[in-house]
Amino acid sequence: MKRQSKGFTVIEISIIIVLVFSASIIFFMQKNSLQAASRDDKRKSAINAMYYALEKVYYPAKKSYPETINAGNLTTVDPEIFIDPSGLTIGAIGSNYRYEPTSCEADMCKKFTLRADLENETDFIKESSN
Repeated sequence: MKRQSKGFTVIEISIIIVLVFSASIIFFMQKNSLQAASRDDKRKSAINAMYYALEKVYYPAKKSYPETINAGNLTTVDPEIFIDPSGLTIGAIGSNYRYEPTSCEADMCKKFTLRADLENETDFIKESSN
């Protein structure tokens, strides 16, 4: 008479290990993608806040744009907005945020470009409308 085994075979255990390993790889890839998308959304929101502060508050009051932007001259936005997700302030070397003024004379510029380096998409760019 043949005895019935009550445990798992090596093949069954191997299949379960492969399935768990595959599921964990997919989970971590999706997690990293979602985190990058969240950081990109934060960058876009920051650039939009700076843009609207320049266009709707600073420009109407001064009839020009500043040569540099910071919490001192854009007082209507939260100072934290100038710090990118990696902890660097706008204008610092390696920062994800860039402010590029053009046609400047004595801290009065006619145009500007704001940029954010995104992880999952091309650069997010806002240009002055005046």
